Amino acid sequence: MASFLETKIEFLKGVGPSKAKALQEELGIFTFEQLLNHFPFRYENRSKFHQIKDIVDAEQGVQIKGVITSLGLAGEPRKQRLTAQFRDETGTIELVWFKGASWMLKKLKTGLSYVIYGKPSVFNGKYSISHPEIEVITPNNEQKSTQFVPVYSTTEKLKKRYLDSKAIGKLVKEVINNPAFRVTENIDPEILQTNHIIGLKSALTWIHFPSSQTQLEQAQSRLKFNELFFIQIKIFQERVERQDKHRGVVFNKSQLVTEFYTKHKPFELTEAQKRVIKEIYADLQSGYQMNRLLQGDVGSGKTITAFICMLVAISNGYQTSIMAPTEILATQHYHGLAEFSEKLGLNTALVTGSTKKSLKIANLEALREGRLDIIVGTHALIEDKVEFKNLGLAVIDEQHRFGVAQRAKLWSKNDHYYPHVLVMTATPIPRTLAMTLYGDLEISTIDQLPQGRKPIKTTHLTDSNRLKLFGFIRKQIDEGRQIYIVYPLIEESETLAYKDLMDGYESISRAFPQTPISILHGKMKATDKEFEMKRFVDNKTKIMVATTVIEVGVNVPNATVMVIENVERFGLSQLHQLRGRVGRGGDQSYCILMSGSKVSKEARERIKCMVDTTDGFKIAEKDLELRGPGDLMGTQQSGVLDLKIANITSDAHILKLARDQAKLIIEQDPDLNQPHHLLLKQYLDTSKRHLLWSNIS
Repeated sequence: MASFLETKIEFLKGVGPSKAKALQEELGIFTFEQLLNHFPFRYENRSKFHQIKDIVDAEQGVQIKGVITSLGLAGEPRKQRLTAQFRDETGTIELVWFKGASWMLKKLKTGLSYVIYGKPSVFNGKYSISHPEIEVITPNNEQKSTQFVPVYSTTEKLKKRYLDSKAIGKLVKEVINNPAFRVTENIDPEILQTNHIIGLKSALTWIHFPSSQTQLEQAQSRLKFNELFFIQIKIFQERVERQDKHRGVVFNKSQLVTEFYTKHKPFELTEAQKRVIKEIYADLQSGYQMNRLLQGDVGSGKTITAFICMLVAISNGYQTSIMAPTEILATQHYHGLAEFSEKLGLNTALVTGSTKKSLKIANLEALREGRLDIIVGTHALIEDKVEFKNLGLAVIDEQHRFGVAQRAKLWSKNDHYYPHVLVMTATPIPRTLAMTLYGDLEISTIDQLPQGRKPIKTTHLTDSNRLKLFGFIRKQIDEGRQIYIVYPLIEESETLAYKDLMDGYESISRAFPQTPISILHGKMKATDKEFEMKRFVDNKTKIMVATTVIEVGVNVPNATVMVIENVERFGLSQLHQLRGRVGRGGDQSYCILMSGSKVSKEARERIKCMVDTTDGFKIAEKDLELRGPGDLMGTQQSGVLDLKIANITSDAHILKLARDQAKLIIEQDPDLNQPHHLLLKQYLDTSKRHLLWSNIS
């Protein structure tokens, strides 16, 4: 028998079929329980009454007690408005209704005392309030005014069905006040008691109708803990399950690593690189399938680190792969790795969408027969026709650019065992996000840059300083340096993005008529991109005008200036990636952020962050704060981090508590068979929380 909270929303008093359909379509509310989980996004504190003479802040809602002294309709019959003069002992303010004027006129009476609430606005030098909430003063009003009033998100379609915030609040109250309203606790009472966390029924009641700030904070803490705790339980369960079921091939030979390290390594590794290699090697020897995230700032040496780890797999007779999100990056990886692998007598091949058919067929045959040690490619590697003889280690670069399903296809390329997986990112991940989104991955961090690298100087200029910019570029070119000038790629309009780029190219060509210039954008054929890129790499052109296709995968040590046009159109992570294209040699490098004179508040924050720091982790934290985890890691569309109330940035302390409790439980009782974990197990069995992304990075 279905519980009270599983009752369909149309059976709630005041709803019915029409409103139920609107709630389902607009807010995804089908049951009483889903209604209770539609939390207020803010609260209006009605504990204070304002006097009309003190109204100065038009941004805040105000609550006033007073008397209606006059009422009148004005305007044409179809566009009538109702105006009322509302007076208290200190002054008078006008109330206005543009909708439902005739209905409100019948409802209101002059001479009666009312409590009103609304946002004042200034019109003709005087304050007025449009469509205030209004109630006749009764003995209960004083009591009501001490409560927090919840404000719910709604839509225009719902408002047309008379389901505004106030109406939604009434429906919630209808559920909570019903004698059948009961909530089954889903966390061990001992955990709640030890950590001073309130019960679930109290939390669900107080989140909607708190009578004090303390009640509201206690309710929020419990519900945030709930969300984060169950995510962490699933993560730790999956870690145990993966280690039990997904046994890994043991790699205990490393002769190629020794040969490379003693004879061919191009530079001395940093201590951070050495530490990470040891961490990965320990995984490869453990007997468990490795699932590790390697993060490091732009230019920190992740690729050479990954290559050394690939040599471990090859030393043990297995094949390796590296998958990159763009052809430019895949091609660069291929050329970089081929140079080293050739010295070691290894066979390396490249497979992308534009690889010639005959060459692709030959490469795939060699891969299938085991004659290839390393294959580098784009998402073309996950096609069904790409078969390995024995894939031992799969490296995925800039992994957040691949969908979960895409990564899974590469992960399952072997029939009898899972390959070890190393995913890399140059977008540093804040610790709180890593604990939530990548909780099942071991995380290695390269937190040192190679010796000799100088911090990149970042400056913000507006369009009025363009002549100053051109003078600086000219000076750098005269000193033998090269320049990037990047324009935003506008996803909604490839045509507009192309126009911006071409306008910029013509402007640069006029300003530097004697300077050879390359151009690079997404509409070009792969062969043309490669030609233009090679000209720039070979220092035959001095300026590269491009869209964000150069965000990853371009390594030109002689390029010292990155100019980013229309900087307000870029996210922080992307700006940091672009800045990382310079500063790769020993010379001082510069990043110049160009914008118009007027930019939004959020864009100003991004620009300030870029100017203030080159620390990728600080930038990632700010990006998380500004954009949220879904946008930041591309998880919004998959719903992985569809958190209703918790915020992994501001609620880091709750996340740590939830993680510690979950880890303790799973270490002691991985299958949740102990009696005091029965509530928890039942909840997990019936809930629809499928957090399986961590199995596949």
